[in-house]
Amino acid sequence: MKLTKIALAVLLASGLAACNSSTQAVDKKIITEASIPGVTLIESVKSNAGEINIPYKKYKLDNGLTVIVHEDHSDPLVHVDVTYHVGSAREELGKSGFAHFFEHMMFQGSENVADEEHFKIISEAGGTLNGTTNSDRTNYFETVPVNQLEKMLWLEADRMGFLLDAVTQEKFEVQRETVKNERGQRVDNRPYGRLGERVAQAMYPDGHPYSWPVIGFMDDLNRVNVNDLKAFFLKWYGPNNATLTIGGDINANEILPLVTKYFAPIPKGPAIPKVEKTAVTLNADRYISMEDKVHLPLLSMSFPTTYARSEDEAPLDILAEILGGGNNSLLYKNLVKNLLAVQASANHPCQELACSISLYALPNPTAGKTLADMEKIIRDSFVEFEERGVTQDDLDKVKAKIESGAIFGLQSVSGKVSQLAASETFTGNPNSAKDEIARYNKVTKADVMRVFNQYIKGKSAVIMSVVPEGQTQLIAAPDNFTPKAHDFGGPSTTSADDLVARRAVDTFDRSVHPEAGANPAVDVPALWQANTANGIKILGTQSTETPTTAIFIKVPGGLYNEQASKVGLSSMTASLMSEATQNYTTEQMSNALEKLGSQVSIYADKTHTNVYVSSLTKNLDATLKLVEEKLFKPAFNADDFERNKKQSIQNIQHSMKDAGYLASNTYSKLLYGNNIASLPSSGTVESIEAITLDDVKAFYNANFKPQGAQVIIVSDLKESTIEPKIKAALTNWQGKASSVDLNFAEPKVQTNVIYLVDKPGAPQSEIRIGKRGMVEDITGEFFKANLMNFALGGTFNSRINLNLREDKGYTYGARSHFWGDKTSGGFTASAAVRADSTAASITEFTNELNNYAQNGVTDQELMFMRKAINQKDALKYETPNAKLGFLAQILEFDLKPSFVKERNEIVSNISKEEVNALAKKHLNTKEMIYLVVGDAKTLRPELEKLGMQVIDYSL
Repeated sequence: MKLTKIALAVLLASGLAACNSSTQAVDKKIITEASIPGVTLIESVKSNAGEINIPYKKYKLDNGLTVIVHEDHSDPLVHVDVTYHVGSAREELGKSGFAHFFEHMMFQGSENVADEEHFKIISEAGGTLNGTTNSDRTNYFETVPVNQLEKMLWLEADRMGFLLDAVTQEKFEVQRETVKNERGQRVDNRPYGRLGERVAQAMYPDGHPYSWPVIGFMDDLNRVNVNDLKAFFLKWYGPNNATLTIGGDINANEILPLVTKYFAPIPKGPAIPKVEKTAVTLNADRYISMEDKVHLPLLSMSFPTTYARSEDEAPLDILAEILGGGNNSLLYKNLVKNLLAVQASANHPCQELACSISLYALPNPTAGKTLADMEKIIRDSFVEFEERGVTQDDLDKVKAKIESGAIFGLQSVSGKVSQLAASETFTGNPNSAKDEIARYNKVTKADVMRVFNQYIKGKSAVIMSVVPEGQTQLIAAPDNFTPKAHDFGGPSTTSADDLVARRAVDTFDRSVHPEAGANPAVDVPALWQANTANGIKILGTQSTETPTTAIFIKVPGGLYNEQASKVGLSSMTASLMSEATQNYTTEQMSNALEKLGSQVSIYADKTHTNVYVSSLTKNLDATLKLVEEKLFKPAFNADDFERNKKQSIQNIQHSMKDAGYLASNTYSKLLYGNNIASLPSSGTVESIEAITLDDVKAFYNANFKPQGAQVIIVSDLKESTIEPKIKAALTNWQGKASSVDLNFAEPKVQTNVIYLVDKPGAPQSEIRIGKRGMVEDITGEFFKANLMNFALGGTFNSRINLNLREDKGYTYGARSHFWGDKTSGGFTASAAVRADSTAASITEFTNELNNYAQNGVTDQELMFMRKAINQKDALKYETPNAKLGFLAQILEFDLKPSFVKERNEIVSNISKEEVNALAKKHLNTKEMIYLVVGDAKTLRPELEKLGMQVIDYSL
């Protein structure tokens, strides 16, 4: 888990602009060219050859808005990010969740943007968008073809300066329900979902800005009114508390007039108070516990440490890595490797004001260890660390992760823009990467020991036990801490009279939507192909933006090659291929890859065993040697097998507590009946128990063959350089697997009835509605059916989502789609809905499906679909991973690159009559099954009122 923090949080900084101080000199010529009233150029940072950096220009408007511009002409795209320096940490006690709530409200329309129009405008432009909130900032972002930039600036400026009059009581109520649904889906209805907020309550003093969750407490949101929310906006959402970052195929001097046009008239907000970083300490261990709908108990230990970007953060990161960051960590050795725990890990999450080292363990029930035992082993591991000390490998691995993470972070314009925005927001310097990298590179062994002594040894922690319902005897120790209770009174009395609004004065009409220019020309990547003597097809393309190589190997043989009695065998085999080899232990292999900054992941799906390789090109030869070792010399050790087998069983039993997992597996069973396609690729408890090590060896020997395998490559190397490397790595691989019959007959199952799976006490219900249908195709009826579905359930502004989420507030999201592969496919509409709206949601789903089938698409919806899909081309090939997916599709379906043009022509020319005929053909609800996973006791009476038969069902 620590790997994630270093690869993301540290990457966020290290990829920002790793250039030396000489690159920060201000270019006087640019200042002259960019002399626009009300705009000040702060600095211009250029790209230096051989350095990992993001060139940019930083400006400040008179109203306090910081503007950062990054020119990247590699793709005809632009990414716009507006980051406000406000998160849950700037809320008040008793008014939690406001920052996240406003993330929702900012998409609900503004003075010149109609309700639900924000998503529609960006989707229609061929773009993607989202917003996120954490404890310290809220950001809103979109990636669009470059011709759509002015429209994006207009949208972001309108909600920065012209939002409040559009925030109505009705919108407030609907989004409050949406937030409740989001909390239900992500927190209350998820195993261990409340762990973080409970630990935070115990870790931080009462009233500390990190003592409540980002999503907030529902009691707080229920108590406040729309004027409380408006007051929060007026305080924090001014331009002087925001950073606008724009990156892509643009010119800074050309876009600055647009920035000033839309943003300069917005008045600045009140002065932003500085938030102090106060050290958090505990005077004694705080034990807390909670019962939850979980299969395994969990122990969490959290020690307060420093704050983000302090001098102690880097050595604490390395300390957490040593304690529990991977296969070479102490917790892995002392708990996971010896089968005492199913999982054990440590990380050092950091926030602007405070950080903590967090350790957790889930005991393996077969080992007979309690949570108290877990705590003792973790504490004993601290003692062992003192004796072990810090090795040079510990330091080298982190440095390699930082370097590779920084480079991989440059592969997309969105990644570069988000890095610039975050660094500016939290340091005031987009170009802070030099300092970030330096502070990790200068960490010594003594530094790591110092922070261990300062923050861990002999220090107090929050120790939380999460136990299955009714099993409080399993807690590590009796609770000795209770959060302070507060009475904040009744409903808020904040009125509109309490607000002091800010109004912009314009010299133009903001109600006029900016027009986009012509769509940018987007070229399909130039491809090269090769075949090997042992039957492998290779497809590659050169991508020179970063010195990296990504390789995707697809080997026939997955779930469909298994027997039902031992389902999960291909996944188990893939897991064992990720363990020890004939020449490397699991730990040695992990260490070797980490020191290269490389990743190799192996996993099985329905039809293939897949190998994904990611490497800095300079380390590709060494990485390929390790790939060869993994693929062709797996050790298949008995100890590794037993550990993975027990972990798989526990993971399955854990997943059975998750409503979404139950719904997916039950739905597959109803659609496919008694054949392999109905079973989960991870297996069942019974099937995994039946698998032996000999089964794994036999599956590998029978199926892991080169004939029919595919290799997809995206690298900065030329074909003439990389093709021999790949062929050399795979040339000695021989053989062909036997083919399998993939004829999945449809079972006889009742349709137009509701199958009900009981999940007692569930606050939400999972709904699936659908049927078997077409296999996947590229330019045929399957493709066209998804075009038909776009307006129904294929986008945020679809009928289904707007109805159930935006109009009714029943769900966090509802959707529909046609799915499939070469063997089978179908149609599914789905949502996780508030439990008390389950019956009403089914009614709305049915009405929307029936109405669309009977009356078809509108002219406006058809035009929306055409614009949204045909303008997405600029986003399809931007990153190496996007190119991998594109090339994999070409190989799988034996396509020519011209299929992209064929699809675009279909989108442009498909008639309303053909769309409506497809809807009528495929959306007959009488032919569909209805599945509900939820609290059967309360749901059954309501579902029976719908007039449909309700059938109890279980796996």
